[in-house]
Amino acid sequence: MKEPTHPWDSAAPLRNEKEIATYLDACLAQAGDDDRFIAYALGVVARARGMTRLARETGLSRESLYRSLSGEGNPECGTIWKVMRALGIRLHASAG
Repeated sequence: MKEPTHPWDSAAPLRNEKEIATYLDACLAQAGDDDRFIAYALGVVARARGMTRLARETGLSRESLYRSLSGEGNPECGTIWKVMRALGIRLHASAG
């Protein structure tokens, strides 16, 4: 008898700022040159926070956000910055 399975929602465990920051740090470390992976990671955070709220705060449509942050889209840099500002995410530079 098979055990029932359910799709994993990577946004579900992102309940607070610390979990979101830890998730994004891990994604940035893993992404390498894959900019679509970073867009997808921002999409996961956006879903955790609420896409409707994010659409209102960025002035972008929900559909546009879902498409841009799906990992299959190709968001413009301006879209990424708007999303990051609305989510309260800041990038920091450090010497490696």
